[in-house]
Amino acid sequence: MKQGSVAHRGLLAAVIGMGAMIVVGTVVLLVVVAHRLSHPTRPAGAQSLSASLHEPEGSHIAGITWRDADTLAVQLTGGGPDRVILWDVPHGREAGRVSIQP
Repeated sequence: MKQGSVAHRGLLAAVIGMGAMIVVGTVVLLVVVAHRLSHPTRPAGAQSLSASLHEPEGSHIAGITWRDADTLAVQLTGGGPDRVILWDVPHGREAGRVSIQP
C-alpha cells in the first residue's frame, strides 16, 4: 500500500467529518433561532404588573418604558402638568416623580 493512499483516505475522512459537523451545526442553529422567535421572553415583572398611581381625574398615560430591570418610567399627561413617574416594580411603589411645568 502506498503512503500517499493512506494520507489521501485520512484527508478525505477528515473533510467528510467536518462537512457533516457543519451541516449538523447549521441545523441546530436554525432550530434554536426558530424556537426563540416563536417563544419570546418578557422583561422581569412584566407578566403580573399592577400599579395604582392615584393621579388626578383626566390623567392619561402617554408612554411607558423600562428604565432598568426593576423600574418603569411612566409618562402622564392631563389632570395637571405633564409628569414622569418612576415606578419601583418589585416593591409596587413610586420611586420618583418629575413634573414638567409649561
